[in-house]
Amino acid sequence: MHEWSQEASARNLPVAFLFSRPPVVIGLGYVAAYAFLDWVSFINPIAPAGVTPWNPATGLSFALVLLLGRAYIPWLFVAPLIVNMIVLGLELPAWTHLLGAIIVGMAYGAAAFLLTSPRLQFDRTLSAKRSLLLLIAVAAVSTAVVALSYASLLALFGVITQADVAMTMVHQWVGDMIGITVVTPFLLILFTRRRMLVPSLELAALVLVLALTLAAVFGLSDTFRVKHFYLFFLPVMWLAVRFGLEGVTGGLVLTQIGLMAAMQYADVDAGEVTAYQALMIVLALTGLTIGAVVNEQLRTQAQLRRNQEALERAARLDSMGAFAAALAHEINQPLTAIANYARLAKMAVEKQPADTETARTAAAHAVAQVDRAAEVVRRLRDFIQLGRNEMVPQSCAELIREAVAHCRLETQTHQVEVETRIARGLPLVVCDGLQIQQVLINLIRNAADSIFSSGRPDGRILVEAEVTETNRVSIKVRDNGPGFDPEILARALTPFTTTKQEGLGLGLALARSMAETHGGQLVVESTGAGAAVSFTLPAYVAPTASLQD
Repeated sequence: MHEWSQEASARNLPVAFLFSRPPVVIGLGYVAAYAFLDWVSFINPIAPAGVTPWNPATGLSFALVLLLGRAYIPWLFVAPLIVNMIVLGLELPAWTHLLGAIIVGMAYGAAAFLLTSPRLQFDRTLSAKRSLLLLIAVAAVSTAVVALSYASLLALFGVITQADVAMTMVHQWVGDMIGITVVTPFLLILFTRRRMLVPSLELAALVLVLALTLAAVFGLSDTFRVKHFYLFFLPVMWLAVRFGLEGVTGGLVLTQIGLMAAMQYADVDAGEVTAYQALMIVLALTGLTIGAVVNEQLRTQAQLRRNQEALERAARLDSMGAFAAALAHEINQPLTAIANYARLAKMAVEKQPADTETARTAAAHAVAQVDRAAEVVRRLRDFIQLGRNEMVPQSCAELIREAVAHCRLETQTHQVEVETRIARGLPLVVCDGLQIQQVLINLIRNAADSIFSSGRPDGRILVEAEVTETNRVSIKVRDNGPGFDPEILARALTPFTTTKQEGLGLGLALARSMAETHGGQLVVESTGAGAAVSFTLPAYVAPTASLQD
């Protein structure tokens, strides 16, 4: 299997057929294609050397080795020897053909060998601007070596005069550079992409603009048409910016073909052909560079999108983790209550005689806690994942009384007295009742645990509610426990901050989050006489009835 056949086949399915052929078949196919391109491009040659200002076959040679590997380098000697001797029929001595083929094969074989070196890390897909610039740099040096060596060889053996060396060298260098800058990138892109371009009206418009540009340039007077070559930059740069390398490589091939056809039609002299081709090199280098930059930007944008998607997935996973931790924290409370009620019911049943009334009451409380656990799960899911809450007018006093009732068993177990102090005339509050109850339950149970852990025999919790000056209802939970350590107080509202050995540190963090959802702010205070946590809720304002005419 060829070096790159599997990768290329995966990228470009129609090319799989080509890459699956035996190396000899591919080599002979390359020679045939080389001969055809050399024959087609044999325009305005410098007699008798046969040097032309356009040599697409050189670009084909580079593409062959870059795509299929170093094993095809010997074919770079064979193709020019056969073509110069048989196809073009140049009237040169046989040794000239042989030495010329050796010069071309060695120079371009060495260039291709260098580009395929693992140390150089040349990317045959031209995905990186670095690889494109590397191709251009190696091409510039190798073509200059070939042009100088071949022209010197011809002069040494009297094929051309010393005065023609410079002109021959320039024609050779320009022709080979055109071949590499126009043909090689096009073939590399063609054989490494699943498809080049999707036909579109914009693409058709660009081809039309290119044709009109050719007509405009060569329709002008003979004196000034070279000066108007800059008009070709418009469609080529447009292709580069809009379609990247895939667009600009195809555009350069079309431009070169159209340019050569137009020059033949307009009967342009050899000097002007070279001038056009030199300008074509500048156009190709500019377009390819811009195309490479556009491709890099597109890849960067695609990578940013992938990174963003990865961050979003990570955020979702993080949210799921936070939800799981919060759920474990909140569901533990009703589960603990259920266990306590179950034990109470069991003890009542095992009594002699059985205390059926106590057992019935405990079972009813246990069922209520099961229902509450289910509701906590649903509402906490909505709060964390969907950000939903049910904001309706409710009685603040009733919410406080229900929260205290939910905590009664635990506060009695800890021998902590809970007192409520609710201001007269307290207005309704706009809130999500379950969330606010959960906040109060968290605060009361945290206070009870703190008092119990301190060993204080006269534990007391006070829940207060009053109207503030800003027409909000302030709710405060005070206790006479040990209070917060200053270090803990500074980060008390941060998730996973806890003084409990088995605690998750989510109670106050969730309470803060829920309070902020209601437009309030959770405030934690600590004194030598205990701790206090407060938050506010918006007071309900009844809508004013509209006046009827």
